[in-house]
Amino acid sequence: MKVSEFDYVLPEELIAQTPASKRENSRMLVLDMSSKTYTDKHFFDIVDLLDENYLIVLNNTKVIPARLYGKKETGANIEVFLLKNTEGKKWEVLLKPAKRVKENTVIKISDELSCIALNPLEEGKWLVELQYDGNIYEVLDRYGNIPLPPYIERKMTSDELKKLDYERYQTVFAKKEGSVAAPTAGLHFSKDILEKLKNKGVDIAYVTLNVGLGTFRPVKCEDVLDHKMDSETFEISKETADKINKAKADGKKILAVGTTTVRTLETAFKQFGCIKECNSHSELFIYPPYKFNVIDELITNFHLPKSTLLMLVSALAGKDFIFEVYKHAISKKYRFYSYGDCMYIRG
Repeated sequence: MKVSEFDYVLPEELIAQTPASKRENSRMLVLDMSSKTYTDKHFFDIVDLLDENYLIVLNNTKVIPARLYGKKETGANIEVFLLKNTEGKKWEVLLKPAKRVKENTVIKISDELSCIALNPLEEGKWLVELQYDGNIYEVLDRYGNIPLPPYIERKMTSDELKKLDYERYQTVFAKKEGSVAAPTAGLHFSKDILEKLKNKGVDIAYVTLNVGLGTFRPVKCEDVLDHKMDSETFEISKETADKINKAKADGKKILAVGTTTVRTLETAFKQFGCIKECNSHSELFIYPPYKFNVIDELITNFHLPKSTLLMLVSALAGKDFIFEVYKHAISKKYRFYSYGDCMYIRG
């Protein structure tokens, strides 16, 4: 299977630069996998589409303000993009421009925060040691910036936009810090929608997968089999495992919110043969044909051409059907990518 088979042309004006006025006001294209039909709706209609026969699984990871702007002692500007905490105060990062950085280069972010470049790693990454006192996430809240994907253009001088991104590029149920990108399908849920779903008897469970930069990384090879996914850590609690196993036993449908939730659940099943309490990591690459063992349905945003996420939804709903749906979404001017609208793929 060739990566080029998952390409499509998207008008640039359909790339959402800001979120919908209210989370639940996003448009939602509802796909029926069995009849191969689709309907234009809004996300708030999700309450009418679900009932007590559903278990929704959400990713409660929290986006950290991972983009830092600092200076070398020479005064040269350096961007530090935090990717992953390895141990203690050591982090894997991307440095920009990397050619201006050598081992032991000190980059000052503020009077409270600086970092020392320790050594280069593979794929252009660096290992650095942060220097600060107290809780790193509290320090990052003061000096970091929300790491928006590259297709959302921002001038960080705009306090209004910065405040908007701090609030809206984060789910209302975000709990555990560690992601450098939002699980964007979850952005459509408001607290009011979650409450209405619970009142209808819909059960809700949470997993945590820390979303890495690989989410946005394009597939550079032509043969799908040659692509290797970035490793991302995930966690499933005993409570969530018990809920999922009971729901499966009771014949309920498992509705995953976001591709990160899908990869968490399907990885756990592949690793353990069931869903159980665990802390592990996922490098699972889902593309057609793939047999889903845990999830039945999916809520997801519209994804980039030739991306692993587009391949995942094609594996679930069928590539030809997905591309027909994307063509419709473009014709109806749906908003695409992280701040855009969503699809509900149902059985």
